[in-house]
Amino acid sequence: MNAENRSSRREFLKTGGALTVSSALAAAAVPRVHAAEDNTIRLALIGCGGRGSGAVANALSTPEGPVRLHAMADLFPERIERSLHVLTREFPEGVDVPPERRFVGFDSYRAAIDSLRPGDVAMLTGYVAWRPVQLEYAVEKGVHVFMEKSFGCDPPNARRILRAGEEAEKTNLKIAAGLQCRHSPARDALLKRLRDGEMGELQLIRAYRMHGDHRLGPRREDEDELSYQIRNFTHFFWVSGGLFAEMTIHQIDEVCWIKDAWPVEAHGIGGRAPDNFDRSQNLDSYHIEYTFSDGTKGIVDGRYRTGCHNEFATYFHTDRCAAQFSGDIHAATVRAYRDRRIAPDNLEWEPERDPLSPWQQQWNDFLSAIRRDEPFNQARYAALSNLADIMGRAAVHSGRIVTWDEVMASDFQFYPELDAMTSDTPPPVEADADGRYPVPVPGEWVEV
Repeated sequence: MNAENRSSRREFLKTGGALTVSSALAAAAVPRVHAAEDNTIRLALIGCGGRGSGAVANALSTPEGPVRLHAMADLFPERIERSLHVLTREFPEGVDVPPERRFVGFDSYRAAIDSLRPGDVAMLTGYVAWRPVQLEYAVEKGVHVFMEKSFGCDPPNARRILRAGEEAEKTNLKIAAGLQCRHSPARDALLKRLRDGEMGELQLIRAYRMHGDHRLGPRREDEDELSYQIRNFTHFFWVSGGLFAEMTIHQIDEVCWIKDAWPVEAHGIGGRAPDNFDRSQNLDSYHIEYTFSDGTKGIVDGRYRTGCHNEFATYFHTDRCAAQFSGDIHAATVRAYRDRRIAPDNLEWEPERDPLSPWQQQWNDFLSAIRRDEPFNQARYAALSNLADIMGRAAVHSGRIVTWDEVMASDFQFYPELDAMTSDTPPPVEADADGRYPVPVPGEWVEV
């Protein structure tokens, strides 16, 4: 994999994006998407961190142009300025965001979406807590949507994604969800072999996302508590669902995708090492066993601990053989083995390598569907993978078996008043006298 394929979109602002511009700025010979004379698809970037900026780079690098960044919105103005600086440098002809189309604040997404026309794209790449309300507003306004993972912090908000997707179906609005690996031809080729019965009966799926420490630093004296929690979103359940749910949704989605089903129950264990005095709400290890209706098992492991074995991969085993489905940083590391032993000397088959990164392939497919008015709505499987994610997290945090039916019926929310939050809202969680925030205690904690 080249550097662009191996790096996540989160790294875009650090690297400056080393992407080509020419293909993005050439007008493709495709049907018009607007009745007016301008055939350009306008983008409104809502959430201007590295993840969102990288998504803009993918959009501006597609052959399905012309595409232009038209508006930007964020809770923090400096994020807009930093993103705009990098994107303008890399894509000078693809960015047109004057000061009057740079919006700041909790309601800024509304102004950004209002600046679009039908056929344009709202890019929901900010904090997960507000993904549902932003998606609902975009669908109401009749614009297409790209939404990053994760999608909802708790069951009711994940189900809002499901309902908004159903509303979008009624008017053929396109929704792309940031589970980009589903656009990998190599993975599709392996799944075809599995679905066609060439590999035997599926019995076990294993997925891992294990890397170094990810701990919360102290709050600066000049920063208010609410802003501190939002900026450090992966450390607080109410903003992101927590580090495990925010990041490992990819691995959980792959487990469900391979099985082509949703789990009926989950149980798991997790905890913190004795010397982990992290201030955040996260545990530093998670182990979840999912069970599907036919008894097939899916194992998902997450660990955030320096000095330990690291792994970023997904595998599956059948009654005849084994395969690797995914590799480091979502690489399309796809291999089938002669038997259930995963080793280089046991390799039986590899597909052709993916020509593009999964992020770029997703944007090519998404904009192609818009140009050609073809069905494209990923909200359903995004929401259901999110609910499987929430189910596994709840099982670890509570220390009990959690079922799919429980999650689908649960009314639990980390913070029910999210849609009405302002800069004056008191922080949803408070630190103790030592500056540490509430951490799940199995047997006591409730989140379903």
